[in-house]
Amino acid sequence: MSATPQDRSAIDQLLETAQASLDRVQPADLAAALEAGAWLIDIRPLEQRQRDGERAGATVVDRNLLEWRMDPTSLHRLPEANDPDRWIILVCDAGYSSSLAAVMLRTLGLHRATDLVGGFQAMSAHDAEDHR
Repeated sequence: MSATPQDRSAIDQLLETAQASLDRVQPADLAAALEAGAWLIDIRPLEQRQRDGERAGATVVDRNLLEWRMDPTSLHRLPEANDPDRWIILVCDAGYSSSLAAVMLRTLGLHRATDLVGGFQAMSAHDAEDHR
C-alpha cells in the first residue's frame, strides 16, 4: 500500500516539491561543478562541523544568517554574493535543509542556487571512496 499525499507530513511534501524544482548536484559531480565556478556554501551548524569536519574551499554561512549574507541586495551580504547569476551549491548534513534553503535563495533572485544530494555525509562518503 503506497502512501497518499494525505498520509505524508506537510514538511515531507514541501521538501519533495523543493527538491523537484532544483537541479541538484550529485557528490560525484561536485568537483567538476566547483571547477566550473560553483560556490560551495556549508550551512551546517557549528556542532556538526566540529563533529564531522569541514570541506576545504567551502564558505561557511550559518543557516540562520543565510538569506542576509547571500541576498545580492542586502547591506549585510558577503562581498562575493553580489551576482544573482552565480551558481551556488548549498550543503547541509544530509541534503534536506539545504534543499529548502536553496529554494529560499531562488525566491530572493538567486536563480542558480541549488544543493548537494545527500549533503556533507554523502560528499564525505564519496571522497572516501575516491581515496581507496
